Amino acid sequence: MKKDLGNSNRSLLSYFGLTIKGFCMGAADVVPGVSGGTMAFILGIYEELLESIRSFDLQFLKLLSRFQIKDALNHTSWRFLTALFLGIFLAIFSLARILSWLLQDHPVLIWSFFFGLILASVYTVGMHLQKWTPPVLVWMFLGTVGSWFLVGLVPVNTPESPWFIFISGAIAICAMILPGISGSFILVLLGKYAYLLEAVNRRDFIPLILAAAGAGLGLITFVRCLNWLLKRYRDLTLAVLTGFMLGALRKVWPWKETLDTMTDSHGKVHIISEANTLPIQWNLEVTLALCLAILGFLVVFLLNLRASK
Repeated sequence: MKKDLGNSNRSLLSYFGLTIKGFCMGAADVVPGVSGGTMAFILGIYEELLESIRSFDLQFLKLLSRFQIKDALNHTSWRFLTALFLGIFLAIFSLARILSWLLQDHPVLIWSFFFGLILASVYTVGMHLQKWTPPVLVWMFLGTVGSWFLVGLVPVNTPESPWFIFISGAIAICAMILPGISGSFILVLLGKYAYLLEAVNRRDFIPLILAAAGAGLGLITFVRCLNWLLKRYRDLTLAVLTGFMLGALRKVWPWKETLDTMTDSHGKVHIISEANTLPIQWNLEVTLALCLAILGFLVVFLLNLRASK
């Protein structure tokens, strides 16, 4: 018989510790390139996180459909997830404002830092490959090429329709449980990172609820798919993910030239297309950008080094 996961013997202090760990995961996930999954590894709760998410299964839905609320909750690890997600949400709401300001006023510097973070994630995920066989290299190459062209096709301003916000949340949350893959990075690719940050700052809860609903569905379903893929095709799955991130570096290159814009009915100017460029001249901003890119690389590299130990 399955253990009642809801009846945990943890103390109140232990749940407070889980909330702090959740805050660390949220702080990692709100920054493109730093993975909440990696942070969960470091904090020693990764396996319990996966098991807790998997506890929301068909049996849970059956109990819920019979209005056996207490039995349904006891079937899951709801206390663990509540404490953890409380910390994650606290981190998101406390860090969103400063990141929005940096993206608005210092885009080159913040994107340079993100570039270093994601480049390090490419390296660290690639290091988890057990064998560098020809099929692994082929799938990594296909992931890189596909991602490179895909992010070039993704418009700078994607729809703000409810269905797209829902899908964005569903896709992005999947990255949270992947060590080395950042959910915020996925939102960057989908053109919804800055939009959802602003929604947090404005306390605009409609897009946040839509994203959260998509995240809930994506989390419950993707955990099972991920578990199956990693068990059966571990190296090929990691190779595709590595190539995906490598090609997607095109999206987070700090220096860009605006090619086309449009003005909406409210007089707000939107960028439609842009191209990556090199700095026109070497100046203080370029020096700071390079330093931040190196710092971002070292942050992820050292976090993963700590996780591996």
